[in-house]
Amino acid sequence: MTQYWLAKSEPDVYSIDQLQKDGSTGWEGVRNYQARNSLRAMKKGDLLLFYHSNAEPSGLAGVARIKKEAFPDLSALDPKSEYHDPKATAEDPRWSSVEVEFVETFARVIPLTELKADPALAGLEVARKGSRLSVTPVSEAHFHYLVKLGRKG
Repeated sequence: MTQYWLAKSEPDVYSIDQLQKDGSTGWEGVRNYQARNSLRAMKKGDLLLFYHSNAEPSGLAGVARIKKEAFPDLSALDPKSEYHDPKATAEDPRWSSVEVEFVETFARVIPLTELKADPALAGLEVARKGSRLSVTPVSEAHFHYLVKLGRKG
C-alpha cells in the first residue's frame, strides 16, 4: 500500500528542477528524530510531495517517488560535512537517508499561504502554525488533492 509524504528542501540547496536533471538523489541531512523516523517508515514506491522552503514563495513544487528505502546517512560521519554529528558512529550512524526519484514538476508552486487558507487541507502538517518538520506524512486524500492543484497551473 502506497504511503504519502512531504519533504522540504531549500531550492538554492536542492530543487525539484535539480532532481529532474539528476533523475534521483539521496535525501540526506535530516537531523530531527521525528523526521528521521518518517524517512525510516518510507517504502519503495511511496510518493513524496517536494516542498521548496525558504523560497519566494515557499510551497509545493512537485512529486518524487521513493526509489530506495532507508539506509545510514553517512554525512553524519563526515567531519567536513555540514550534517556531521559527532555522536554518530559507524556502528550507530543515528541518522537515515532515502533515495528519491523525480516524478513531476507542478505547473506552479502551490504557496504555503494557499495551503494554510484552504479548508480542504485541514490537518496538513506543513500548514499547521509553527510546523518546522522537514519530513512529514500526508494523507492520501490531501496528496491527490494537492497534485490536482499543482497540475492546474
